[in-house]
Amino acid sequence: MKPFAYERATAPESAATLVADSTEAVYLAGGTNLVDLMKLGVTEPAMVVDITGLPYDTIEHRPDGGVLIGALVPGSRLAGDPGVRARFPALAASLLSGASGQLRTVATTGGNLLQRTRCVYFQDVTKPCNKRRPDTGCSAVQGLHRDLAVLGTSDACVASHPSDMAVAMAALDAVVQLRRVNGSPRAVPLNDFYLLPGDTPHRETVLQPGDLITGVELPPPPEGAAMVYRKVRDRWSYAFALVSVAAVVATDTDGTLREIRLALGGVGTRPWRARETERLLTGRRPAEETLREAARAEFAPARPLPQNAFKIDLAVDLITSTVRDLVEGKRP
Repeated sequence: MKPFAYERATAPESAATLVADSTEAVYLAGGTNLVDLMKLGVTEPAMVVDITGLPYDTIEHRPDGGVLIGALVPGSRLAGDPGVRARFPALAASLLSGASGQLRTVATTGGNLLQRTRCVYFQDVTKPCNKRRPDTGCSAVQGLHRDLAVLGTSDACVASHPSDMAVAMAALDAVVQLRRVNGSPRAVPLNDFYLLPGDTPHRETVLQPGDLITGVELPPPPEGAAMVYRKVRDRWSYAFALVSVAAVVATDTDGTLREIRLALGGVGTRPWRARETERLLTGRRPAEETLREAARAEFAPARPLPQNAFKIDLAVDLITSTVRDLVEGKRP
C-alpha cells in the first residue's frame, strides 16, 4: 500500500486549501467507495483530508416545500427523514434500494454523488482503462460490458454511473451546492454536474481542485405530483441497477400529463435525464403505445454493445409501466 498522510479538517477553509494545493489530496467523508478504491490500488492519494467534522450534516426543510440536504448527511438518516419520505418518496426509495443498512449509516450524500463506476476494468489495475489512466484504451468494449452504459458512451469509455440516489435527484431537479477554494459559493444543477466521457473519461464532474460539495437543494415537487423510484437488478438485495427509473408525474383532471420528469440509471454514463421522452409525453393523455414510443425515442442515440443491448427493451418496458401506473394512481 502506498503510504499517505491524514489530516482532519476543522474548517472548510483549511480543508479546501489542503486539497487544492496538491493534485494527490482527496476529501474523505464516509469512505465507502474511496477506501475500497485505495485498497485496490485504483486511487493512491498522498493525503486524505477528513471532512466529517465540518458543519454539513443537517436536513433543512424550507417553508415552500423544498429541502436543503447537507453533504455529510448519511443515507440512513436521509432515507428515514419524515419530511423526505412525505414529499420526496422517490429519493427515500432510491437510498433504500442502493446499499445495505450498514453502508447507509456511513455513506454520505456528497460522497454518493461522487461514486466511481463499478466497471471491472476500472477496478482492475492490470487492465487498460481510459478512466483510470487516460489514453490506455477501454478494455470493456471488447470485454465484459453487460452491466455498462448504452447512452452517453464514447469510443473511449462505456462505463455506467452507479448511483441510485443521483438518479432520483436528477428527476427532482436537484441543485448541487459547492464551496469553491476561494470561499465563494457555486450552485450547479445536478443535470449539469456530470460530464460525458468523450475523449476525457477521467474527468467525471465539473468540480475544480479544492471545490467542496456542501449540500444538495431540492425544489418543491410539482403540485399534486406522484413519484416513484423503480429498479431492476440481478438480485433483490444489494445489487447495482441493470435499469432504474425515477419518475415524477403531475396530471390534470382529464389525465393529461401536465408535467413529467424522468431519470434513468444503469443505462447511462451519468444519471440520465430522459428529456426526449419527457418532451413527447408532456401535454398528452398517454395510451400504452404512446408511452412505449416515447420511451424508445430516448434511445435513438444509444450505442449498445452485444452484451448490453437488452437494456434498451428492458428500459422501455420499465418506463412504460412506471408512468402508466403513476397516471392510473397505482403506487408500489
